[in-house]
Amino acid sequence: MTIPQIVPGKTRLGWIGAGVMGASMCGHLLAKGFAATVFNRTKSRTEGLVAQGARWADSPRAVAEASDVVFTIVGYPRDVREVVLGTQGTLAGSKPGTILVDMTTSEPALAEEIAAEAARRGVHSVDAPVSGGDIGAKEARLSIMIGGDKQVVEALRPCWEAMGKTIVHQGPPGAGQHTKMVNQILIATNMIGVCEALLYGYRAGLDLKTVMQSVSSGAAGSWSLSNLGPRIIDNNFAPGFFVEHFIKDMGIALSEARRMKLSLPGLALAEQLYVALAAQGHQRDGTQALHLALASLSGIDWKGR
Repeated sequence: MTIPQIVPGKTRLGWIGAGVMGASMCGHLLAKGFAATVFNRTKSRTEGLVAQGARWADSPRAVAEASDVVFTIVGYPRDVREVVLGTQGTLAGSKPGTILVDMTTSEPALAEEIAAEAARRGVHSVDAPVSGGDIGAKEARLSIMIGGDKQVVEALRPCWEAMGKTIVHQGPPGAGQHTKMVNQILIATNMIGVCEALLYGYRAGLDLKTVMQSVSSGAAGSWSLSNLGPRIIDNNFAPGFFVEHFIKDMGIALSEARRMKLSLPGLALAEQLYVALAAQGHQRDGTQALHLALASLSGIDWKGR
């Protein structure tokens, strides 16, 4: 299959998904001079992109018909299946040589299925989930984990570099999604540690901002501590990444672990704590809201400090 050359001002991009991260990511591509056709289930969320010069289309299929490369970043595997493989999906609207890039955190097996079906139609498919949350998306410093044909991945470099700082080809279709599962497993138990540590400092009567000066740059440091710890302290639980989406990710990882006959008790505990958090009404808060569920276990009415 022919691999198109990706050139700002010449290559026509499609973008589907204008959520917490997607809108910023597409915005960076527009700022680099790419033309884009966009779709989102809630049309109003694309208004900022249209103001930057993007063109609206009324279906994923219509986006693909107007594009050489189509990016998707939606909520759940079922959304990916509908948006890519459905009768009004991107694959139905793709001509031979089109590149489909799914940046949703989704199931590795679905990425493999899409790649196989795309190949039968002469279309390229790449899975490229990201890490870095809303901050990484806004500042164009995401970590992008990529599965697919190496030559196709390399051809997309101008797009990757517009959105991210850490760009790694992990292997064949599905490898990007498997790598993202590694990422989410690391985050899951780390978030428990971040929340428990801040609760300990709170109950001990420490100034948590002063505590952060000591611990965030040492051996205990992590992205979650440095970026989400201050939000917890400020009682800010606005989403950089939704609790309900993190539960989805952990479910995928646990399913894959069962398939591979792996026991991951730490991940299972984190998933149950997040399920409890969602049941308490925090499913649309950021992942740092785990702090509220853990605070309640110790009878702490968290107000930050």
